[in-house]
Amino acid sequence: FWDPLGFTRDGDAANFKRRRVTEIKHGRVAMLAAMGYITPEFFKFPGYLSVAEDIRFADVPNGLAAISKVPAAGWLQIVAYGLYCEGTGGFGYNSAGQVSDAGD
Repeated sequence: FWDPLGFTRDGDAANFKRRRVTEIKHGRVAMLAAMGYITPEFFKFPGYLSVAEDIRFADVPNGLAAISKVPAAGWLQIVAYGLYCEGTGGFGYNSAGQVSDAGD
């Protein structure tokens, strides 16, 4: 394996496995983020993003300009879901007995 910074010098196999699974998870999240950035160029959901604030999905610009258009409640939902997945073992490594093989 390749370890230029020497994170695995201590020889702890459990830490190595956790780091490997975490790196794969972060790669998958990055791929989803890239798709989330590209997809609005080709498709937007019909209807309202926020009925209370009268914002339609079609009104939200693409790219980074969308950050200021999404209501705070929407960002709260995104962050809460991410924390839920991270905290409950939704990615398969957060507690003993849940450690999965790299690539699962």
